[in-house]
Amino acid sequence: MGNKAFQWLSQCLSSHRSKYWALQFSGWGGYTLLTFVGSFFWVQDHWLHTGYIAVATVTGVLLSEAMHAGFRRLWSRPPTTRFLGSLLLVLVVAAVWAAIKFTGSLWLYGNKSEEHPAVLATYWFSYSVLILTTWAALYYGIKYYRASQTQQAKALRAEAMAHQAQLKMLRYQLNPHFLFNTLNAISTLILDSEGRTANTMVTRLSQFLRHSLDNDPMQKVTLAKEVEALMLYLDIEKVRFGDRLGVRLELQGESPRALVPSLLLQPLVENAIKYGISQLEWGGEISIKARVFAGELLLEVSDNGPGMSEEALRRTGKGGGVGIRNTCERLRALYGDDQRVRFGNQPGGGLSVNIRIPYEQE
Repeated sequence: MGNKAFQWLSQCLSSHRSKYWALQFSGWGGYTLLTFVGSFFWVQDHWLHTGYIAVATVTGVLLSEAMHAGFRRLWSRPPTTRFLGSLLLVLVVAAVWAAIKFTGSLWLYGNKSEEHPAVLATYWFSYSVLILTTWAALYYGIKYYRASQTQQAKALRAEAMAHQAQLKMLRYQLNPHFLFNTLNAISTLILDSEGRTANTMVTRLSQFLRHSLDNDPMQKVTLAKEVEALMLYLDIEKVRFGDRLGVRLELQGESPRALVPSLLLQPLVENAIKYGISQLEWGGEISIKARVFAGELLLEVSDNGPGMSEEALRRTGKGGGVGIRNTCERLRALYGDDQRVRFGNQPGGGLSVNIRIPYEQE
C-alpha cells in the first residue's frame, strides 16, 4: 500500500500539470507573504487587511489562469501574433486586477492619500502590469525551455534511429557479400563435378546463415560467441581448403567475455583466406589473438601469406574491399574515436590486422 501511494505521488509530481500548479502556489504564495510583510507596520486592522490580501491573491490566481488559457491558444500562432496577443492580454488582465484591488482598497480604507485618484489608479495598474508581466515571462520561459528540450529529444531520437539504421545496413551487408563469395565457390565445385563436397558446403552454409540471422544485428556478443560463429564460417572454408587451412586461437585472460559487434571477425578472416591462404600452394595458417590491456580489448587477425605491397596497404587502410570497409565503418559508428584499426605486414611474412576497442562485459 505504501509503495503504491509513493508511486502515485511520484507520478503526480512528475506530470507537467502538477509542476505548473506547484509553481503557481509557490509564486502567488510568495506574493502574498511579501505583500503582507510589506504592509504590516502601517495598517491598523490586520485581520481586515489580511482578508483584502487574500482576495487580491485569489483574484490574481484566477486571472493568471485566464491568461494561461489565452497563452495556450496563442502558442500555435506566428511569433508576432503571439507577442502582440500576449501583451494585449497582460494589459487587459492587469487593468481588471488593478481595478479590483483599487476598488477594494478605496472601499476598505477610503482615499486617505493626497494623490489624485487617477495617479493612484495608474500606480495600481503599473504594479499589476509588473506582476503579471513577470508571470507571463516565467510562463513563456518555461514553455520555450520545454519546447527546446522536446526538440532536442526528438533530434537525439532521430540521430539514434539513423545510427541504428546505419549499423543494421552495415551488418546486413555482410550476408549478401559473404553469400556471393560462398555460392561462387559452390558453383565452382559443381562445375568440377565435386557434388558431395558442394553439398557439404551448402549444409555448412545454411548452419552459418541460420546462426547469423538468429542474432540481433544491434546486439553485441561475447568474443567467445563471436569465435563460435567464426568457426561455423571456417567449417565452410575447410570444405574447400581441407588441410591447407590451419587456424590458431589465443584468447587470453578476460578476452572471451569481452563484448564485440557480431560478425566482426568473419570479414577479416575471409580477407586473410582470399589474399593470404589461397595464394599459397601448400596452404597456410590464420592466427586470431585477443587480450585485455588497460581497459581495452586488443584483437589481432593475421596470416602467413605473401602480405601486401605498401600501395595495397594504403588502399586497405582507407577502406579496401567491401568486408574490410564494412568492418572499419561499423567500428567507427559504434565507438567513434575510441577505436583503432591498423593493417601491416609481419616480419616473417603475411598480413596482420590489429583492432583496439573499449573493453566491455555483459
